[in-house]
Amino acid sequence: MFEFVRNNKRVMQGLLLVIIVPSFVLVGVDSYQDRGDAASSVATVAGQKVTQQEWEEAQRRQIDQARRMMGAQFDQKMFETAEAKQAILNNLVAERAVAAEIARGNVTVSDAALQKSILAIEAFRKPDGTFDMEQYKSALAAQGMTPAMFDQRLRRDLAVQQISSSIEATAFAPRSVATRLSDINDQEREVQELLFPVAAYLPQVKITDAMVKAYYDKNAQLFTIPEQVKAEYVVFNADVVASQTQVTDAEVADYYNKNVKSYTTPEQRTASHILVNLARDAKPADQAAAKAKAEAVLAEVRKNPANFAEIAKAQSQDPGSAQAGGDLGVVEKGAFVKPVEDAIYALKDGETSGLVQSEFGYHIIKVTAVKPAAQKPLDSAKEEIAADLKKQKMSKKYSELAEVFTNMVYEQADSLKPVADKLGLKIETVDALTRTPSPQMAQAPFNHAKFLAAIFGTDAIKNKRNTDAIEVAPSVLMSGRVVEFKPATKRPLAEVDAAIRQRVTLEEAARLARQAGEAKLAAAKASGDATGFGEAKLVSRTKEPGINTTAAIAVLKADVTKLPAYVGVELPGQGYGVYRIGRIAQPAQPDAARRKQEAQQISTLVGQSEMYNYVEALKTKAKAKLNVQPSQLGVKTDAQ
Repeated sequence: MFEFVRNNKRVMQGLLLVIIVPSFVLVGVDSYQDRGDAASSVATVAGQKVTQQEWEEAQRRQIDQARRMMGAQFDQKMFETAEAKQAILNNLVAERAVAAEIARGNVTVSDAALQKSILAIEAFRKPDGTFDMEQYKSALAAQGMTPAMFDQRLRRDLAVQQISSSIEATAFAPRSVATRLSDINDQEREVQELLFPVAAYLPQVKITDAMVKAYYDKNAQLFTIPEQVKAEYVVFNADVVASQTQVTDAEVADYYNKNVKSYTTPEQRTASHILVNLARDAKPADQAAAKAKAEAVLAEVRKNPANFAEIAKAQSQDPGSAQAGGDLGVVEKGAFVKPVEDAIYALKDGETSGLVQSEFGYHIIKVTAVKPAAQKPLDSAKEEIAADLKKQKMSKKYSELAEVFTNMVYEQADSLKPVADKLGLKIETVDALTRTPSPQMAQAPFNHAKFLAAIFGTDAIKNKRNTDAIEVAPSVLMSGRVVEFKPATKRPLAEVDAAIRQRVTLEEAARLARQAGEAKLAAAKASGDATGFGEAKLVSRTKEPGINTTAAIAVLKADVTKLPAYVGVELPGQGYGVYRIGRIAQPAQPDAARRKQEAQQISTLVGQSEMYNYVEALKTKAKAKLNVQPSQLGVKTDAQ
């Protein structure tokens, strides 16, 4: 099964595209609108531009998402490759092509389907399964979205899913194909093993000085000590700017007085409701029936106002709040359709409305609590305001000081002391730097590839001049200066003699083992003899092999049209193995559940491949065109 997936990369590309396209539609469809000539066009799809800014925003979203998911394991360098940038641009183009088809085909999603999808999102549900309006609001706010924006994006995401589902539903894999693949997966091969271990040939190896010298000369790169640099460096970052940025009490008070509304908590209301559903296109008889039911429920509420929650559980048709007694949580402007919102803000604490009709049906609304507006005093807001003002000042001051840093390390390039004195920086020293970053010092600023390339530049080494200002992390600049340079040298033969003898001894023993094994393999193929081979073992793709994994792979790939079949395998670090395949069998009772799952997986892969092909066709239909140059992807050309 794994071989099938590995050998069908086009199918897997389809799988990735199906996964990626809906996710991008969800988080970035609104950015598809043409922004004119404010940014250069990197692609054109269906007559609309994909701008440089949109591409960069998509890259930032991917980086932010990966950073949240991977935590300490995150490495931004994997997004700086030409391949990563190209993949993100390809996805943007695919999104545009799909979006164009959605618009062209008038694919729509009903309000009921949208509401059902929102209520089904696990992240928006409380532990008891009811809809959590607070979590819903905060999650959208964290992404800079309002409920209306989220609704629009989710509608488009669901439209993409409709298209994807309809395409994949038309694909199928013949039962004979699934059966054949499962038969191959279940196939068992009876194997006998004959090993020629390296250890058995070590006594036969005789190493001469000439062999050692030949290995030393042939593999000079293994014994080379790379060129090294001892360097001074200075780092300019946000901490430097923060130490030089102050905010006064007068500035805090002035900001507070000008932004009092920002420190005023608006009135908060909590409410509950009972919903009797009514479709938009309901017939008059159905409308009358729904209204009659709602009036009956309202009468029950008015008769027993204290039992509102119990009545909601029994009568409300809102799946998101019924089990919570109709509780809608804290109400905020824009969270509900206008008739419901107007009714909530028209009621007093504890009051219940009459029938309120909306596009979803008839509502009976009760305001359960009203918390008056309140203003946060200056003393309580002082620390927060000071921090915000300092950030604003730092943002401006960083640009100013970064320019000073950049200019000084270039203009006064014979020393780092002037810029260190000017900006209050500490000159650090590091020894034994090489051109290649060290995994052991991953977090050190001087271990950045760009800095190392600069410090090993001709001007830096030959003339001992400062490097240019190098950005080694967001808002982190540094410059360095070579103090001492050590050219590459080769370790003397006497120093590495023992290591070479050990290495050559193992290689010679492995050669002798392979030579003996290949002779046995040729003889066995000629005679079909099993002499010397061990006990028979069953090897299959579904069970842990009883032989070396490398050998098991070779055995399962071997041509078994004629039995017995023989395979010779070099086992790295161990020796050589010869394997005799004497019999092919299928398990007496195949795993029916697994076979069913495999058939489903194959059908899914075929469907995803169809979706991939469909999206490619949409790109052609939309006349998609890439306009990026190799330099925009970070690919060096001959001219660079």
